[in-house]
This record gives sequence, structure tokens and C-alpha cells, in this order.
Amino acid sequence: MTTQAISEAQLHALADGVLPEAQRAAIEAHLRAHPEDAARVDAWREQNRQLRALFDPVLDEAVPPALRQAAAPPAANGAWRRPAMQAAAAIVLVVAGGAGGWLLRGGDGVSASASPISLARSAAIAHAVYTPEVRHPVEVGAAQEAHLVQWLSKRLGTQLQPPALSPLGYQLIGGRLLPGDGDGPVAQFMYEDGKGQRLTLYVARERSGRQETAFRYTQEKDLSVFYWIDGQLGYALSASLPKQALGKIADAVYAQLEQAR
Repeated sequence: MTTQAISEAQLHALADGVLPEAQRAAIEAHLRAHPEDAARVDAWREQNRQLRALFDPVLDEAVPPALRQAAAPPAANGAWRRPAMQAAAAIVLVVAGGAGGWLLRGGDGVSASASPISLARSAAIAHAVYTPEVRHPVEVGAAQEAHLVQWLSKRLGTQLQPPALSPLGYQLIGGRLLPGDGDGPVAQFMYEDGKGQRLTLYVARERSGRQETAFRYTQEKDLSVFYWIDGQLGYALSASLPKQALGKIADAVYAQLEQAR
């Protein structure tokens, strides 16, 4: 745990390489005295490295003609043509997407508010970063499930319970704590089937506290994400599975979460 003198923002700034030099000595002294925080900073640095490896190549891609057209000045009469408006909306989504242009396309035609889309995007990135790991896909393994649940529940400030997906062929292999987007830390539970196929359940606190329980779906290449917000928590289930197959698992996850309430 960090002390009051050292904030979470300062640790993130160190990991991101933007910490003011005047603060560096105090932060590094803190990390020497707090190995848990040092391990978190190392994990964030590794996450940054993997994200850059995944998404930096997008920066070298040519700008699509539709986006160049949207960036052009409006017509002389001051009216935007409909295609230009649609392309401009795409630019807004790309900017909001961040992470090197990781843009998730909604698969069910339902427009999502900024918070749910952010949830899905963050879950997809975390899935892409950690599921390929062979030796360290999780921080705490399933052999210590009771400790894992207690730890993550304490950090998120609410009782968590990873769903049992063994009837669907997936076993819990563990989980990890991840930095959130401003609403505190998030939890990631990881599962694996007999063929090595992995799926993740991403759980984050939502300060809005909305009661949206309807599933929403989005997809990028072969990665599918079902996501929803229920009260103070947002959930996102990610896997490289067809929509129908992942939807069946999402139904089971939701049913178990409802039973546990």
C-alpha cells in the first residue's frame, strides 16, 4: 500500500516516465521500502511496453481518405454533407478510443455511452496484454482463490466472487489487480479451457451507479467483448470466440452474479 505522502498518481507518473525529476528521489526511496508498490510499478511499465508493441504500428498507417475528408473545412454554404459528418464522428471515436487507435466497433447497433465503451476498451486491452502470457498470466493463481477474492474485494471496496465456469469447460486460473481509468483499481479474472483458450472477466467500479443490465457487444478482429453495467460495477467478458459462443458464457456469468447478490 502507498503511504499518504506518495500518491497513486505519482507511481503512475513514474511508470509512464513523466514524473518530475524533483520527486524522483522520494518515490524511489518509497519503492525500496515498499516492494509491493515497486512490483506494481514494474507491472505497469511492462504493460506500457506491451501496449506500445501492440499499437504503435498504427501511428505509421496512412490516414484513411474518409477521415482526411472529415478534417477538411466545411462547404461554402456552411453545411456539412452527411458522409463528412459520419467520418467526423469516427474521428471523435478514435480520439476517445486512445491506446494507439484501438477502436472497438459495436456489433449490435446499439450506441453506447462513453463509460460503457471505455469499460469495453479497457477490458479488451487488458485481455490482449495478459492472455498471451505463459509464465505469469495472473498475479494470484486459482490455488489461492480465497486469498485472491479477499484481496481484490478489498481493493475494489465490494465483495467479488468469480463465477464458476467449469460446466462450460473453463477453469479459473487466477486473477490480477489492474489500474483503472480514474475510478480506482479494477479486477481481472482469467479462465482457460482444455485447449488453452482463455477468456477474461474484467470488473470495474462505476461512479455513475447506473442500473444498465442489458448486454452490449463489440468486436475487434477476432476478439469479442460482452459488457454491461449493473449498479456500482461494470463487467466485461472478453475472448476470441464467436458472438454466440461468448454470449452463452456471458449469460451464465450474469446469472451467477445475480444469484450472489
